[in-house]
Amino acid sequence: MAIAAPSRISGLLEQTNLFTSEQIEDLMVKHREGDRAITDLVIDLGLARDDVFLKALAEAMSIPFIRLNAQPIDKTALEKLPTKAVFQHNVIPVGIEGHILRVATHDPFIPNLIDTLRIASGMKVRLALSPANDIGKAAKDFYGVGADTFDKMMQDSRIEVTPEDDITKDDLSELDQEASVVKFVNQIIWEAHKDRATDIHLEPQEMDLRIRYRVDGVLHAIPVPPQLKRFQAAIISRIKVMANMDIAEKRLPQDGRISLRVQGDEIDVRVSTMPTVYGESVSLRLLMRSSGMIGLDKLGMQERDKSMLLKLITRPHGILLVTGPTGSGKSTSLYAWLHTINSTDLRILTIEDPIEYEMAGVNQIQVRAEIGMTFAVGLRHILRQDPDVIMVGEIRDKETAEIAIRAALTGHLVFSTLHTNDAAGAVTRLIDMGIEPFLVASSVEGLVAQRLVRRLCSSCKRPREIDEAFLRSVAFPMERLNEGTIYEPVGCEECRGTGFRGRTGVYELIVINDYIRPMIVNRESSTAIKNEALRRGMHTLRDDGWAKVLNGTTTIEEVIRVSEEDEALTEE
Repeated sequence: MAIAAPSRISGLLEQTNLFTSEQIEDLMVKHREGDRAITDLVIDLGLARDDVFLKALAEAMSIPFIRLNAQPIDKTALEKLPTKAVFQHNVIPVGIEGHILRVATHDPFIPNLIDTLRIASGMKVRLALSPANDIGKAAKDFYGVGADTFDKMMQDSRIEVTPEDDITKDDLSELDQEASVVKFVNQIIWEAHKDRATDIHLEPQEMDLRIRYRVDGVLHAIPVPPQLKRFQAAIISRIKVMANMDIAEKRLPQDGRISLRVQGDEIDVRVSTMPTVYGESVSLRLLMRSSGMIGLDKLGMQERDKSMLLKLITRPHGILLVTGPTGSGKSTSLYAWLHTINSTDLRILTIEDPIEYEMAGVNQIQVRAEIGMTFAVGLRHILRQDPDVIMVGEIRDKETAEIAIRAALTGHLVFSTLHTNDAAGAVTRLIDMGIEPFLVASSVEGLVAQRLVRRLCSSCKRPREIDEAFLRSVAFPMERLNEGTIYEPVGCEECRGTGFRGRTGVYELIVINDYIRPMIVNRESSTAIKNEALRRGMHTLRDDGWAKVLNGTTTIEEVIRVSEEDEALTEE
C-alpha cells in the first residue's frame, strides 16, 4: 500500500488528541516500514480501542462515525458497489444521499480510495468511518460468506457448472489451488473455525444450497451468496476430493477425513455424505486436536463431585462409564480423565472411532470395521499388551461389554461411554445387552451422566428480574435464591450477538457402593437405583444446572433445554 500524504495523516492524528508527538512519529515510521493501515497499528500497539480512535478521527475529518450493528443499511446502496470492491478494500455502502453514495471504511488513508469507489459505483462517494469488525460482519451478512470468491466463480467460464463438468472429474486436485471453488470451500471451513463451530452442514434444498454451522451446540444458518445452488455439484465434489471419497458415487452414503492446519492449529475434519432428494447432503465435524487436552478443573464439576471422581479414576481396577446423548461432551471428559492420570508409570491404551485428539504418552488405536478391527477385536488384543488403563470409545454391543468387564475384573481400570439418559440408566443398559447383573455389580465403580450448556458471555450478561411464577413453573428451588444472582444473555461483539460464549458441563455422579450393588444384583429399576443415590447425596443433572445458574455461568432456559425435570424421590 502506497503512503498517502504523511503530513496530512500526522495532522489528523494530532487532532484526535489521543497520542503524544512521539507516538505519532512512531506510528508513521511503522506505517511506512510495514505498509500497514494506521488503524491496525493503533489497535495492535494498544494505543486506543478501534471505536474510540475512529470516532475521534471522524470528528477530525468532519465525516460521520457509525456503528453498523446499530444502524440499518440501505439495500439499494449495497447493489451500487461490486462485491469484489467491497471485500478487497474492506468497505461497505451504507446509504445513498441524493447522488452521493455513503461508504463505510475503517482506513480512510488508502490511496485513491474515493476515486476507486467512484469508478466502481458510477456515483460520487463520501466516506464514513466504522470499525473493521462491523464492516466485515455486515459484508458477510449481506453478501454471504465467500461472496468475493463467488463473484469470481460466476465470471469463470470454466466453472459454468453442469453436474459432470471439469470440476467433478478426477483431476480436480491438479487444478490451480487458487481456483474459485477450492477457495470458496476453504473460506467456508475458515469461517467455521473463526466462529468456533463444531459442525458444518451443507444441505441441498429445492431452490438453494443451505449452509449451517453448529456453534456452542446450536445450529445457525449462515448467509450465502444468491444462486449458490448453481455450484452445488462443484462444491460438494471439491469436499469429496479433499476427503478422498469417490466423487462419481452419488447414490450411497460415504465417510472420509480431511487434515488441515489453520493458523497453526491442527484440525481433523470428519466428512459424511448422504444422498437426499435434492442432492448429496454433506456434514463436516471439526475436531481440534489441541482443544481436548484439559484436566478435571476445566470440566465445570462441583468440588464434591470432582473430588469423588478423582478417587474413581485413580483406582487400580474397575469400570467408570460416562453417559449422555451424542454431542454431550463424553469424549472430552474421557480425555480429561486420561490427561489427569497420564504418567510414565502407567501404560494407557485406547481404542477409538475416531481418534478425536492425539495424546502424548497414550497408545491410541483406530477402529477399522471394514478390515475387521472392531471395538471387541481391538479390546481383546489390548489385554495382551500389559495395559494398566484402557479407554474404549464406546460400548456398543454385548461382546465389547463382556471383554471390558473381564478386563476390569482382572485388575485393569477401564473408561468408556454409553448412550443413556441418566447415570442410573447405564446399569439397565448393560443388563439389557445380556450382561449378568452380578458382573455389572462387581465391575462397575462409577457412573457419570453429563450434558453441555452454553456459558453466558462475561462481557455482556446482566442480572435478570426475578419472576417467581416462572421459577415455580420450572421447579426452580426457591429456597436457593439467596445463594447467588440469576443472569440473562444480552449480546455483544465478543459473543457475536448471541449472549453466549463457550460451553460447560452439568453432571450427575453415582458411586457404586455397598448400598447400590445388591440392588443391581436384584435387577431393581434404574429409578430405584437413582433414588438410593439421591438419598446418599447425589446431585442430579438439573441440581448441578441450578448451581451453575446461581453462580452466573448459564441461564435457566439452558438448563431446561438439556435436562429433564427430576422426579420426586419415591418412597420404597
